[in-house]
Amino acid sequence: MTVALGRTVDVRVPATSANLGPGFDTLGLALSIYDSLEVTELPAGELEIRVSGTGAAEIPTDASNLVVRSIAHVFADADRPMPGLRIVAENGVPHGRGLGSSGAAVTAGVLAAKGLLAGDVEISDEDLLRLATELEGHPDNVAPALFGGLTIAWVGERGPQHKKLLVHRGVSPLVLVPSYTMSTSQARSLQPPQVSTADAIFNVSRSALLIAAMMQSPELLLDATADRLHQDYRAGAMPETQRLVQALRAAGFAAVVSGAGPSVLVLADGPGSRQDAVELANRVTDTPWDSLLLAVDVRGGTVGDRAEGFHVAS
Repeated sequence: MTVALGRTVDVRVPATSANLGPGFDTLGLALSIYDSLEVTELPAGELEIRVSGTGAAEIPTDASNLVVRSIAHVFADADRPMPGLRIVAENGVPHGRGLGSSGAAVTAGVLAAKGLLAGDVEISDEDLLRLATELEGHPDNVAPALFGGLTIAWVGERGPQHKKLLVHRGVSPLVLVPSYTMSTSQARSLQPPQVSTADAIFNVSRSALLIAAMMQSPELLLDATADRLHQDYRAGAMPETQRLVQALRAAGFAAVVSGAGPSVLVLADGPGSRQDAVELANRVTDTPWDSLLLAVDVRGGTVGDRAEGFHVAS
């Protein structure tokens, strides 16, 4: 039997690194590794999922798939019937490594739904962020995944909001990825319910400084990425990550735990110094680190209608 096919959209979503040291649950950066998906409408009740690339064996291929659930969430919000789906995904974002893999899946789903609904229901950028945050629980990863660049995300009276900022061209990201994983929920469980006023003030000052360092003054990145709110509390759960962060910072590199970890993000003040950080990483721990020399993604997630050949979201 031939299955009738509907609209097909192509989606691409970048990896993200949240927190950037002091900006806990607030700051996020889009990075140039991507999940790419082709999503096609099928008759209602049909579902086909094929996944290749990073973490493919771990990803469910039934209705519990996070991309499917995210598409369904948008269709329900728009009061439209959920179609059947064929999803062909090529994953580049490492899973369970603090690079926003769940945020990327959520973002891919809401963008795919936007593309599938184009011409019937128009979904604004504000709605995209709201829907993605409802699924993810917090906006610090989905904001840069949706909009690219460096983002400040917060939740106010109008719901989740964001501000996208341009990053100084001298900021050169390096991500060091270990073979082991870290659960975001486990990392969050290690946070204390309260922190001292002194530590809160410390992080407020460093977060403010980090915006200036990222936009205008990369030479300030080492001081600007210092943190007292979350990294030390999680250190016992990923000692090799903590050891590497400390060694890199002692050598003058602006190194932080990427998101909930266990990857390490280095915000170098120029592309030339990144190789020195890679060589140091290979010397100071027993863990092998996969070195990703990346750029800041400035575009964010995209979706386009394959048949009509136009870009419907950014």
